[in-house]
Formats: sequence, C-alpha cells, structure tokens
Amino acid sequence: MSFTELTSFLQAQTELHVLFDTQYRIIAVNQAFRKYCNPGDSVIGRPCYEVSHNYDMPCDRSGETCPLAKSRRSGKPERVLHMHHTPNGEEYVSIELTPIKNLSGEITCYVEKIEPVKMAKGLTERNSLQGQSSAFRKMMELVGKAASADINILLCGESGTGKELVAQAIHRAGKRAARPFIVVDCSGIAESHFESELFGQERGTHPKTGSGKKGLVDAADGGSLFLDEVGDLPLSIQSKLLRLLETGAYRRFGSADLRRADIRIISATSHNLLKKAGDGLFRKDLYYRLDIFPIYVPALRDRLEDIPLLIASLLEIMAPGRNLTVSDEAMYLLQTYRYPGNVRELRNFLERACLLCESREIRPEHLLIPEPEDGENAPPPLPVSPEARLKQLLPAFSGKRKALAKMLGISERTLYRRLSELQEKENR
Repeated sequence: MSFTELTSFLQAQTELHVLFDTQYRIIAVNQAFRKYCNPGDSVIGRPCYEVSHNYDMPCDRSGETCPLAKSRRSGKPERVLHMHHTPNGEEYVSIELTPIKNLSGEITCYVEKIEPVKMAKGLTERNSLQGQSSAFRKMMELVGKAASADINILLCGESGTGKELVAQAIHRAGKRAARPFIVVDCSGIAESHFESELFGQERGTHPKTGSGKKGLVDAADGGSLFLDEVGDLPLSIQSKLLRLLETGAYRRFGSADLRRADIRIISATSHNLLKKAGDGLFRKDLYYRLDIFPIYVPALRDRLEDIPLLIASLLEIMAPGRNLTVSDEAMYLLQTYRYPGNVRELRNFLERACLLCESREIRPEHLLIPEPEDGENAPPPLPVSPEARLKQLLPAFSGKRKALAKMLGISERTLYRRLSELQEKENR
C-alpha cells in the first residue's frame, strides 16, 4: 500500500488515527484526530510522545509502556492503555498499534488507532476513577480488558478502596452500559430475607400482604449485578446463585417455575475467598465460577502518588466554590499516612477538615489524623529540608518522576537536579 493510499484510508476512518514512522515522528493524522485533539499547531513531524504526553523522550524511557517499542520487538500489533494530554485535561485512551511492512517484510511505519476510555480520567471528574500511579494504571489495563468481555469479574481488595466504583466503570464501558447496574450488599441483608430480595417472591407467599415482588436479579436483567462482599453470601443462597451462573435460570421464592435472566455478575470481596472455601465457608465451585477474571484494586498506601489528585477531586465535591487548598505540612501528613481505611478514610479526613477550616487553606490542625496505638500508621516527622523530604519519600515511590515532582511541589528539572546531588553525596 502506497503512502497516498494509506493516508486516504486513515481519513476515511471515524475513529482517531495517527501514522508514525519508525522514529516516533508523526507522518499523518486524520480529521477525527484533529477534531479531538484540536492542536493549535501542526503535529506533523513532531514525536508522538511529545504530542500525547509532553515528554522529551519515548514512553518506554519515561516510565510507561510504549506500544511502538513493543511492536518493533514483536513485529505484531500491540494494545496498551495510556493517559494522553488533551484540551479537556488528561484522559485515558486505549491504543491499538499496527506495524506496516514492505514487500521485504521490514516495518516502514505504524498506524495507531486511539479510543478514548470514558470510565476513567487522569484529572478530577465527578463519579470517575482517578489516578496516575503505576498500581492504578495496572488495574486500569485489566479494567479495560474486562469491560470489552462479557464475563464474570471478581474485584479483590481491602475495604474502602473503591471496588464499587471500579465495578461501575466496567459496566459503563461495556456493552450493557445502557442497561441497569444493580448493587447487592451481601453483608447487609438478613439471611431470612436474602432469597426473596435476590430472586423475588411469588404472589401469595408473603405472610402479611400476600403480594409478590421482583428481586434484584429481575431488576438487573440485561445489565450487571454487582455482588458487594460476596464472601458474606449465606451458604443457603450460594447454591442458588451457582445455578443461576451455570444455567441462567432461577426460581422466585415460593414458586416452582423457572425464570431466566440475562445478567453479568461482577463480584467484590475484601476476604480471601479461596481460604474461606477451604474452611467450608464458601463453595469452591461457586468461587471458580466467580473468579474467571480477577482484578486487584490497590490499597491507597500502594498508590500514594495519587493522593493530590484524589484530594483535589474530593474537595471539589465536598466544598464546591470554596477553592480550598492544602498547606505543604498538611499535604505531607496526608501523603505519608498509611490509610488502613483507604480512600474512605481519606474522605473522612477531608470532610472534617472542610468543617473545621474557616479560611481557604487546610492545615494540619484541621485534619484530626489519629495517633495509632502501635504507631504503625503514624507519619514520620516532617523533614526540615526539601532534600530530607525527598530522601524519605523516594524509597516508597514506584511511579514516574513527574508525579514525584508534583508530590514535592517542585519542577521536574529541580527534581532531577536534587536526585543527582543526592546520588553524588551517597557515592562520596
């Protein structure tokens, strides 16, 4: 295929398409890309990593997975989840990169298809997942794959990590997005009422009214049923849920008639279900039906670099119009706390701070962070110098240097200078 034919093909596509050479330079873009990115200047001839990420070097040398580098090694199409800079802020996009070969089998250029991912954002947006850390990105790659497949998903992670928000994101990004998303709180329904709540009740069986009612499975028909804390599901209900998963059929309480439901099951647990199954508290056959595609939702202490982003988002929701900021001392305390309660605990700190803060700046005295008895979650003393603070945060930091610079409130250039100075001192 000639260059003219290739560019004509790109222009005919409704999705965003970009054509690169083997040195990361943009050769051509289609109208959909121009409209989405709305670049003030032409992007032709510029490196893709500069346009999409504001990097001065390729993604694989900046702490990210580079689809072009992967495709160069494999010689095959590659898919990755990336965060791009756009006029609307930082957004997650799904990238499919295809190498174009000549008659000799050599790769001459690459075609990249870009699809915005609506389930998450890099910057603050109400009711969306937010994060830029390595742990968050790994989770989002799995979330993107889960959303494209209509299979059972098991979300694993500590309480308060936002598993329901992840489940909503999978639902919204999948083919069932226009249908209901129904939540079942498995730990909040009495066992005596669980069957009728989940599967419904036949008319005439209610001891007082005699009326029937739809269950949560009925309500979720065509959509997704989210089983929160599925490990607390009563054993008497587990066999009935297993039958639903295996056959798509169920019976209302008090009825002998089989009914059918077209639903997708997304489960969540903060427990080790396999251990519970070994202890006889959870059916192994049900566990294996639910655990087709497990996704680990990271604890907040494993994604501390996302805290400034989460704080900005939560303050916008809790105190709209107040334009609250967080002092350096308060931000340091929030970034070094271990969060046994995860994002839920961070939200609680900020809600109290919004009530106590009468100015526009949240300070340490507004946070009311508890002093743990064992001292495990107590933050280390605030370092006197920026160098000491950098030295304290660096060992626990697994993300990109750009995010670390943002956490420290300095530029990337200053960060690299301080890292170089720190290394020189340690080598002496």
